[in-house]
Amino acid sequence: MKTMAEKKKVALAAETAPRKAKGKGGAAAKKSVARKEKGDGEAKLRAPKPSAKKRAKLSVVEGAGATPKRPARAFSLVVVESPAKAKTIKKYLGSGYVVKASVGHVKDLPKSRMGVDVEHEFAPEYEVVKGKEKALQEIKKQAALADQVFLATDPDREGEAIAWHISDELSHPRTHRVLFNEITRNAIQEAISRPGTLSQENFDSQQARRVLDRLVGYQISPILWKKVRRGLSAGRVQSVA
Repeated sequence: MKTMAEKKKVALAAETAPRKAKGKGGAAAKKSVARKEKGDGEAKLRAPKPSAKKRAKLSVVEGAGATPKRPARAFSLVVVESPAKAKTIKKYLGSGYVVKASVGHVKDLPKSRMGVDVEHEFAPEYEVVKGKEKALQEIKKQAALADQVFLATDPDREGEAIAWHISDELSHPRTHRVLFNEITRNAIQEAISRPGTLSQENFDSQQARRVLDRLVGYQISPILWKKVRRGLSAGRVQSVA
């Protein structure tokens, strides 16, 4: 038979056994959670990075509809007709200016039809000249960032028409007309320092000549093809010398 001391020892062992088991279970559970959290963290660290193509696509989506960022330094845009002139004028004006060339007319009457509405006061129907889309787009891009726009096309009626059409496309609130008769440092800097405005009279003069040229040419040229020789054209309106 067991003594009283042995019975107490057995009872005490029976009471403490569940607590030890519970303690071991809690520690095991904590260790399991810790291992799971560690595994999740490692999985996140090991997650593959998006490819360059995917990153570029995400960048485009995030930037969609965003307005062009203005440059850190303010600048003025100068528009001339000739690319050669653009290089020389840029050299004379310095870093505060961006000079772009229109390479002649950017808008004109369409080639495939008359393009003059004779029923409504002979209103011309202008369109962007084929092949000039890139040049015009570059001018518009720079104008959107520029503080001022100086239209320095040639000082004649054709140059005035080019300047007028560019101004119409840009709709920049600070657009100026610049005139100079020689490509020298002094002439360019003087013209920029004293800009003017577009001439409605010179533009109307060029436009009237262009419309008359088109009206006469489209009606008489087919007669010349039949009576004289195909390929001849009529209607070229020349100014008085």
